[in-house]
Amino acid sequence: MSQQQPIVAVLGLGAMGHAFAANLIKKGFTTRVWNRTATRADSLVAAGATLGQTPREAAEGADVVITMLADAKTSLEVYQGDNGLLAGLKQGGIIAQMGTLGVEGTGSLIALIKQQRPDVVFLDAPVSGTKAPAEQAQIVVLASGDRDAAPVIEPVFAAISKATKWLGEAGRASKMKLVVNAWLIAMMEGIAESTQLAEELGFTADDLWNVLEGGPLAAPYIKGKMEMFKSGDYTPQMQLTWALKDINLALDAGKNLELPVMKRISQTWQSAVDGGYGDQDLAVVYRYLGNK
Repeated sequence: MSQQQPIVAVLGLGAMGHAFAANLIKKGFTTRVWNRTATRADSLVAAGATLGQTPREAAEGADVVITMLADAKTSLEVYQGDNGLLAGLKQGGIIAQMGTLGVEGTGSLIALIKQQRPDVVFLDAPVSGTKAPAEQAQIVVLASGDRDAAPVIEPVFAAISKATKWLGEAGRASKMKLVVNAWLIAMMEGIAESTQLAEELGFTADDLWNVLEGGPLAAPYIKGKMEMFKSGDYTPQMQLTWALKDINLALDAGKNLELPVMKRISQTWQSAVDGGYGDQDLAVVYRYLGNK
């Protein structure tokens, strides 16, 4: 293993965090992990990771800590306190916050670190991509913060992604992530409704894709979701619950704007979550619409 490789801790082993840790191990990084439900780490420990009993223990000895947690509230709990990661991270360590926390949530973390650990480099670095691309290291990192940290962090990002886009000061990447997810969610609702209309008019999902294929409207992302429509297998790449959280974060950030389509999608997807569809892939909105 190269002496230049930083030691990395990954806190939060959901679908994305687990994929990050697995790719780091594969690339030969010394990897430390922590998750509230410790059994999520079993396969990673078997592959060579070290499990910390607390965020603090996982962060101790790490050069870089990646956090991939559900929301801002959970992140603040994991960062703070005697057993929090800030208590364990070495002087001058780097934190890469890679979850989708929204504008206010990210701002709260930035303020916390300035107050408690001004020596730490905080990178706001959410990702564009879902479970399967993460497992194949094909996501894109949206990075913001002190780019002088880049020589240390870039091999880490290279191990878990296909590209890093730097967007300026910390906080800007989280803003762009909301924009990207708003577009993804609008596409998802659009293809679900369009496929419903196609079927009402006597066409299949395949008929629709065959017309789109090869043209400017044929997004590969959409093809994968249309395959879910056909198979009825909504094994989550991105759970509908998390997609709803993200569209609501985007609406919060854009509260001075009209955003009528986003508002309507939020209402529709809230109804789908309330109807029991929340733990399936966001493409399940197609089934929800068809069952109404």
